[in-house]
Amino acid sequence: MRPERLLQAAAFSSTFDRFVIPPMLVAIARDFGVPFDRAALAASAYFFLYGACQLLWGAIADRLGLIRVMRATMVLAAIAGLASALAPTLTTLVIARGVTGGLFGATIPSVIIYIGDTSSPERRQHVLADMIAALALATALATAVGGLCAAYLDWRVGFAIPAVTALVLVRALGSLPAPGVHRSAGAAEQIAMVFRERWAVFILAFMLVEGAIFFGAATFLAPALQNAGYSSAVAGLAVGLYGLSDFAWARAARLAIDRLGPHGMIAAGGAIATAGYATGALSVSIIGIAVTGVLVGGGFIFLHSTMQAWATQVVPAARAMMLALFATTLFVGGSLGTAVLAPLAADARFALIFALAAATAVPLVVVAALARRRYGTGVA
Repeated sequence: MRPERLLQAAAFSSTFDRFVIPPMLVAIARDFGVPFDRAALAASAYFFLYGACQLLWGAIADRLGLIRVMRATMVLAAIAGLASALAPTLTTLVIARGVTGGLFGATIPSVIIYIGDTSSPERRQHVLADMIAALALATALATAVGGLCAAYLDWRVGFAIPAVTALVLVRALGSLPAPGVHRSAGAAEQIAMVFRERWAVFILAFMLVEGAIFFGAATFLAPALQNAGYSSAVAGLAVGLYGLSDFAWARAARLAIDRLGPHGMIAAGGAIATAGYATGALSVSIIGIAVTGVLVGGGFIFLHSTMQAWATQVVPAARAMMLALFATTLFVGGSLGTAVLAPLAADARFALIFALAAATAVPLVVVAALARRRYGTGVA
């Protein structure tokens, strides 16, 4: 298997594990006999530790090597994933999901760093766009499979699938050639280098809010449909359009990159996502939420691939640490967004959740687009 395809497969398993849980939260709450917002802690714990462990993996990867860290953490993540599938109580499940998230958190940042180290700046965003398309497929399948497992099998099966997949991939990852990049600076020095760069600080702050919008609010798309009376299977399939449509969005993004430029990609992504969440706020129905998923997924493709490519540029000497912090803030933002919005979901105020996401996206992307344009002109 070509290195790029193998990297996509590794990132696929990590993404599948992350997105399989939302359509299963209602079933988990029902099986453990707890309120929905308590079951949602399983998602919050996953997002939080997924992000919080990025600094650790960034430092270890520089010392031990990207490929070695990826393989070791995938083995341990598979074990924790199987523990999630066997969890006897909600507390055990929350702990197991948190540990799984912390371990799987090493995969995608390692993949992105590997791409940054082995591809030219001109080709990098195109490679990242292809990677995000693979992640879109994982998102779509995870959401659909999670809903189907909750409805017809058992939600525990949903956690077992990515665990087994990760174990299968570990051996193949050993065939990847080392990137051949040596970073002499230690972790503390790299962190200092990142925070001395004002554009890096801006990107990290942006990621915190982006995570709350795209991962925090999106967690409640499937539960919104289930609350409206649709089955877990129907909700999972409808929300799965979030990822499935991203194949088309990824193609569109590849064509738009050269025409719109980075700041135009950010503005377009923000506008698409805002329209998506506004649709969900106006219509919590199967059509409304399906449209929300399609548009929010498209917005993420345009916006996030651009921010990701920008993050690889701002501190080249500390790229691994910058991308570790990039992922940290993104997923900590997702965790905080899920936790803050969960009480609204418990009260079935899903339209308000999506309205808040839309309202937050507007000023965020305007500022980001202007900042990226200024960066591109070389203005300090």
